[in-house]
Amino acid sequence: MAAERLPRPATGEADLLRTRRNVLLRGVDIDAFVGSTVFLDCGTGPVTLEVRTAARPCAWMDATLGPGAQRALRGGGGVRCRPLTDGTLTVGPAEFGVV
Repeated sequence: MAAERLPRPATGEADLLRTRRNVLLRGVDIDAFVGSTVFLDCGTGPVTLEVRTAARPCAWMDATLGPGAQRALRGGGGVRCRPLTDGTLTVGPAEFGVV
């Protein structure tokens, strides 16, 4: 999910726990890459992912981020990926690219 798409909750920052997402990217419109193969490299080697489908935001977003979050995230709620290689992803800077 792209961090820039997150509506700001009334209390605190939006994070992975509140959004039920595994990876939060900054500066990448990941929703535009459905159908592509991409990689993330946190410094230990790339992890290659097949970007399969859009992840539809659910009512949980309204409960955790605030009223209207589900609607605000339509068309930008992140993606579902299938890992093609194994590896390690860590919190912090990572290189993103399209294969």
